[in-house]
Amino acid sequence: MPEPDEPTLARVVVTGVGPDGRSTITSDGPTGTWVRRPTGALVMDLWRVDDLPVLAEAASTATDEVVLIPPVHGAVVRISVMPPATEIDEGKAAEYAAAMTEIYGDQGDGGARTTVPGMHVTETVDVMTVLDGEVYSILEDGTETLLRKGDTMVQRGTWHAWSNRSDRPVTVVTTMLPAKRGD
Repeated sequence: MPEPDEPTLARVVVTGVGPDGRSTITSDGPTGTWVRRPTGALVMDLWRVDDLPVLAEAASTATDEVVLIPPVHGAVVRISVMPPATEIDEGKAAEYAAAMTEIYGDQGDGGARTTVPGMHVTETVDVMTVLDGEVYSILEDGTETLLRKGDTMVQRGTWHAWSNRSDRPVTVVTTMLPAKRGD
């Protein structure tokens, strides 16, 4: 059981082919790549690849550091657990706002575009599915969409923020693919 300040990390079970040529489990354990954001959100990378298509037997290229953007020709799969907004006090919110540029680079400076906390954009297409709980997606034009367990949003490189207005954490899994803008 983790200590009170230690997060419960996602379990990653990886298959492969054993010496006998049969399928087997090659690794089974908690992810080694995670970060806790100032708001208390937990971000865990489950699998990362540098190039697609990937060799089926290739190992994950994830390191011990969460890197927001996937490799130029690759992908990253991650789980995020976001606490309820009621658990984020002014100090945590201010610390997160100050870290936005560090986390997202120039893509995290939504201040000139909006007053919505956490508004950011990434040069990715993100396929995000809610595993447990619920979360609002907030877009630059003010559109708010409630996503519940089983719902999927395809975030196509647009300015957005997340808001958990429920009384419990929300858990989402996201596959991030690198994207480029059209002419």
